[in-house]
Parts: sequence; structure tokens; C-alpha cells
Amino acid sequence: MTRILIRGGSVVSPESVTRADVLVVGDRIVAVGEIDAPEADTIDATGRYLLPGLVDAHSHADGAVFDPEVQLSLLRQGITAVVGGQDGVSYAPGDGAYGSAYFAAINGPHPSYRGSTVAELLATYDGRIPLGFAYLVPAGTVRQEVMGSASRPATDGERAQMVALVAQGIAAGAAGLSSGLDYVPGIFADTDEIAALCAPLDGLPYVTHMRGGYEDNAEFGVDEVARIGLAAGVPVHISHFHTRADEAWRLLADLESRGVRATFDMYPYTRGCSLLAMTMLPPELNALGGGEAARRLADPELRAELRATWFPLVDTYPSLGPEWPGLITIGHVAAPEFAWAHGLTLAQIAERRGADVVETVLDLLEASHLEVNVVMAVRNQRPVTDLGRLFAHPGHMGGSDGIFIGAHPHPRARGTFGSFLATYVREEGFLDWPTAVQHLSTGPAELFRLGDRGRICPGAIADIAIVDPRTVRDRSTYDEPLALAEGIDDVLVSGTRVLAEGRLTGATPGGGIRAAQPHPSHTQGEK
Repeated sequence: MTRILIRGGSVVSPESVTRADVLVVGDRIVAVGEIDAPEADTIDATGRYLLPGLVDAHSHADGAVFDPEVQLSLLRQGITAVVGGQDGVSYAPGDGAYGSAYFAAINGPHPSYRGSTVAELLATYDGRIPLGFAYLVPAGTVRQEVMGSASRPATDGERAQMVALVAQGIAAGAAGLSSGLDYVPGIFADTDEIAALCAPLDGLPYVTHMRGGYEDNAEFGVDEVARIGLAAGVPVHISHFHTRADEAWRLLADLESRGVRATFDMYPYTRGCSLLAMTMLPPELNALGGGEAARRLADPELRAELRATWFPLVDTYPSLGPEWPGLITIGHVAAPEFAWAHGLTLAQIAERRGADVVETVLDLLEASHLEVNVVMAVRNQRPVTDLGRLFAHPGHMGGSDGIFIGAHPHPRARGTFGSFLATYVREEGFLDWPTAVQHLSTGPAELFRLGDRGRICPGAIADIAIVDPRTVRDRSTYDEPLALAEGIDDVLVSGTRVLAEGRLTGATPGGGIRAAQPHPSHTQGEK
């Protein structure tokens, strides 16, 4: 077995920063302290911090993680595990066709999955990637598998079939259940249906893109989260919790007072990123699929109806309002004739075409068969101080919501964790280094039961990020979103060096992470 000695650094735990060497043998940490191991390969970590590998609690790298450029962008942030299957949509269960098509602009296709189960999907990652991939059973994909795009409530028989698919996924090692209640078909699922799907979780979390938006509408979504958590007896985790810090603290305190154990993830940006069609078309059109929706969008009568009845509603969205054409930027558009539009706002695209913005939106969606993602600004940008107070909440976990599809993506995919460590730890001090480890590694490793990860101690899996606390920083911006983070040049996954001097080594010790089974003393709803 390989023996690696990391010498001269300081080990960061959720409790302290302690000068110590670390000895790794095989895939495990075997000693922490003052160590003399002349026979081991040595990494000089003088002046650097040793962090347990960071866990991206909300990632859309489901298909992109096989791309070496994406692997590099993750490892350069110190990320050694990502949690996919987010927002209720991904490849399994089923043959992957629905997730690949509907989320083509978010997850992209999977290069090799041709199975039908979560077990088969997780196996596609084994030995093929340099980091770990954990998976949430996506409730929307489960519904699609059983009910297609039906917008009606589920029958008792259909609900039983869906619960069985969730149970199969959890037994295969899935780390929880996700929902996307603004996406189809999740938008058609009622509260009771989602609560029923949580029955097999046995203490694993229900993870949700809440219904009805965030920001000023967050209370509406949180109330449904509470009802699901109480009915199912499971911990809840709110995805990308976009709202003001004081409102988030208030709503989380309300959840606690109602007896709901809640956590959340959020990234250090106020702009979001999602499917253009989700906001610009009614759910019924989205449910048709890209090809059929594009065919219908060619109909002048339907366009006139949307202009008269749907787009006035877009003007009323609290976070966008009537200024939306100047707030939405194209991140990815599949139609080659619109390749010039990447990085431009809808208003700029319409102006260059000499067309009005509604016609431009419908043309983009028709030509791309709905495969368009966008970066969405909000009218009221929150300052660093507000985001910092949000991240200081003990329920916060680091999640990038990173989307790697597109020529001009959101910078969060390549900058989130560098920004956390540079801006919110080193510069602004909203988190100290031990608290950052709790939020970015230990907490999510425990919530999603990622095995012996999240700490640097004897017996732990040797997922280690070696961080220069003086130079670590994000470099990606809204104008230059592809720039890689700096200050993390050496990373180990399962005891193997996967990043050395800032470059991929080519080693692939990662793979699908199967969530650990609960201790026999655990009862449903207890961690």
C-alpha cells in the first residue's frame, strides 16, 4: 500500500487548528501528530492548512464530472465529494432519457449510463473519476417513471410504486430524496405525495428546491417544507436558500420551534441560474418535452396567447419584475444559430436582432428545443455582510448549485468554495477556519452519511485538501466565469494524490459514494 506523509501543515477540525503531520497508508489516515516516516512519500505542507475534503452539498456535475476540466475545477476548490441528483431531476431510476432531456441545460447527458436503477448509476462512477459522487433519489424522475408528465394527483397505486422506487434507491446507497417543486413534474406533486415518498429515508434528509420561489416568497415554501418534515419524520434540507439573512434566521427558528430539524445550502452569490423555460413558459408546455414544445411554439396563435396571458405574469415575479429582460443573461443555448448570444442579456439579444424581447425569448426556446439556461440577477442585490450573516447560521452548508453546461455559465461552479474561504473566512471573518470545516465538510458528510469522511483523524478516509490560507481565492466572475480557483494545489482522495501542484495526476480513486446504513438504534427520523 502507498504511504504518504503530509509534513509541516496545520490540521483544521471543527474544533481547532493544530500543527500536526498526517500519515496516510492506503486509503486511510493512520496517524496525526509529530510523525517520523522516512519510508513514506512526503508532501511539504509548511504554512498550509490540512482540511478534510470539502463536500459540495448541491451540485449539478452529475454528467459533467467525467470531464477532466470539470474535475480540475472542483479539485482546485478543495472539493473531494459532490452530492448530485438535485432538484428532483436526474438519470435514475429509469433509463436516463427524461433527466438527460429535461435537464439537458443543467446536468447534461451521462456518457455511459444505460441502466435503470440507482445502483447501476452509482456504479458508472466507480474508478472513473478522481472524487466522490453521492446521489439523491430525484422525486421528479421517480414521478416521471411512474406517471409520465401527468399533471393530476397520484393514485394510491401510483404512490405505492413511487415509494418502492425510492426505497430501492435508498437501499442502493442513495443519500436522501430531492424534490424540485418549480420544475415538472414535481410542480404537479402535492405535499402529501412528497411526504409519502420520504417514508423509506430512515433519517436521511429530504432535500428540496422549494415550491413558489424564494426571496420574498420564502415563507410559503418553508411552510410546506415543515409540513413534509413533520408528516414524514425526517430531517429537511433547503436547497440554495435565496432570501435575506434575517428572514432565513427567522424561518429556520420557526422550523425548529415546530420540531423540524432543518439545514440548508447556499452559495456566495445573489444571482441564480436555471432553465429559461421554467420561468418563461407555463408548466404544461414544459411537460411536453423539448421537441413537442418547440413544435407548438412555432404556432403564431400560441405565441399570441402566451404574450397576452403568460408574460404579464413574468412581469410580476418578485425577484425580477418588469426589468427582467435586462436581468437575465444567456449561459447556454443549444441552437447553433444563437451561439453569439452567450453572455448577453435578453434585452441585448432582442436589440441586436431588431425584435421585441418576448419574440426573442420564444425564438430562443423554439430553436433550442427548450435547452437554454440563464443567469438571473435580482433587482435588489444583497451585500457581502448579508450573505455572511446567512452563512454564519449553524444550519448552513456549502453548496455551489454548480452548472457546468454552457459557454458562459454562472461563476458559482468554479468559484463557490474559493469565495467561502477567501471572502467569508479570511477577509470578512463571518466564519473562522474550524467553523468553515464544519459547514463545508463535516456537516454535509454527517447529514448525507458519506462514511468516514469530514474529519482528519486516525481511521478516517484520507480525503484531504491542502490549502494555503493566505492565497486561496476564487477567480471566476460573471464576466469571466471559467477561471479556476487558486490556493489549493494538492488534494488527496481515498489516500491517492489526485491534484499535485495544481494539476490533475490522472488517478481516479473516486466513484459512487453509497450512504452508510443507519445504526440499528436509529429510528425513522432520527440521525
